[in-house]
Amino acid sequence: MKAPKSVRAAEEFSRTRLSQSFFMRDFLFSEIAAIEGLSNLSDDPELAIAAGRGLCENLLEPLQATFGRIAIRSAYRSPEVNDFGCRHRLSCASNERNRARHTWDRRTKDGRMGALTTIVVPWLVDRMDTTSWEAMAWWIHDNLPYSELQFFPKLFAFNIGWHEAPKRTIYSFTRRKRRQFVDVARIVLNDDGRLEIRRDFLEALDRCHRSSGRPAACRRRKLTLTIGLT
Repeated sequence: MKAPKSVRAAEEFSRTRLSQSFFMRDFLFSEIAAIEGLSNLSDDPELAIAAGRGLCENLLEPLQATFGRIAIRSAYRSPEVNDFGCRHRLSCASNERNRARHTWDRRTKDGRMGALTTIVVPWLVDRMDTTSWEAMAWWIHDNLPYSELQFFPKLFAFNIGWHEAPKRTIYSFTRRKRRQFVDVARIVLNDDGRLEIRRDFLEALDRCHRSSGRPAACRRRKLTLTIGLT
C-alpha cells in the first residue's frame, strides 16, 4: 500500500482491519491535526498497519474481552503532528522518543517495530473511588505481553505499548494517596471466569521479603473479593 495522497487512498488506508474489533480509522484522530490543519496519515502504511495489528491483537483485544469496551484517547501520530506537539509542549515526546510508540511507522534504531496508544477503560473509571491504577497494571503485567505502561490521573487513562522487543516497564504520573498503599488491589480471573479484586498483596509482599525474600510466592497469599462485570 502506498502512502495515501488522496481522499480515496486515505479511505482505503483507514478501512484496514487490524483485529476483530479495531480498524485503522479508530486510531487516526488527533486534536493537534484537527486544530492545526496537519495530516495525521502515515507515509509508510504497511509498517503502521503491521505495528497496529501487533498492538490490537496482543493487547487491546484481550483487554476489551475482559473489561468491556475501551476508549481510544490518543494513538497514531504522524512525524509532522508529533513534532508540532513536542515543539509546542502539547504532551508529545520527541520524534526520536516516539519511534515505534505513538509513531507507528518509524522503527527504533535497532530496526524494531512497535505501537502505543492512550486508552480509557470505563470499567476502571467506574471504580476509581474503590481501587487504584495499580490494580489494572498488575492485571496487564500478569496476563498480557505489553512493552510499557504509563498511567495518568484523569480517568485513569494510560498508555499501553506493544513492541517486538518488549521492555516491560510501568510508570505512573498519578500521585499515590496514603490509603492506596493498603487498599491497592490486583485484578485476576478466578476459576469460574469471574473477575476478582485481590487485596492485601502489599502486606503479603512485605512479609515475604522479610521471611523468604521471594516476592512471587508472597503475591499468591491474598484476601479475595469477588466482583462482577456490569
